[in-house]
Amino acid sequence: MKIAMIGGGVVGQTLAAKLIANGHDVTIGIRKASAEELARPRNFAETLKQWQARTGGAIATLPDAAGSGEIVFNATHGLGSLDALKAAGAGNLSGKILIDVANPLDFSAGMPPFLPAPLTERTSLGEEIQKAFPETRVVKAFNTISATVMVDPSLIPGVQLLIAGNSDTAKDRVRELARDEFGWREFVDLGDITGARGTEHLMPLWLRLFIQGNSPLVALKVIRG
Repeated sequence: MKIAMIGGGVVGQTLAAKLIANGHDVTIGIRKASAEELARPRNFAETLKQWQARTGGAIATLPDAAGSGEIVFNATHGLGSLDALKAAGAGNLSGKILIDVANPLDFSAGMPPFLPAPLTERTSLGEEIQKAFPETRVVKAFNTISATVMVDPSLIPGVQLLIAGNSDTAKDRVRELARDEFGWREFVDLGDITGARGTEHLMPLWLRLFIQGNSPLVALKVIRG
């Protein structure tokens, strides 16, 4: 399957590497696919030149990557997601499933980050992406765990994948991909895309647990009585 990964940071690199290892044709999309950009150091990740040499994955501009993918992941920094997806092109996203793994965290004041307005006022990043791209089936998923757990949920036994989106068939497809490609077994369906508000608001708490425990191997679990 051809998959587009919008964003070349640690999350995009981790997801793309696993999908490539599973035999898929994955292209990471970035704004400028220049030699300088591929060699640019990235926080908590390889340079894209190193990643490409290790995985054999493709790197292209945002429109070229988005146009090539049957399924598209949004793995950009959340505050820049809408701009990046608009640069990728609505036509390149139309009719496709877009798996939104981003969180709109603002680190401008250091740690801990905060969720800025207006994304905390009766909306969420997932909802705003769906509004901006009405012909795209947006599914919010994978945004409440670390990148390593996204592709290997066995690191936290019993971990659950929280999913929200307007299309039941798109959510079914995302569950299938998560199960078959990454080994996920437990899922919680949060209903339509407004469920993204809840998962995005979990991230400040998740980061606090990460910091206090000095480990990204942490997750929040839904337990029903």
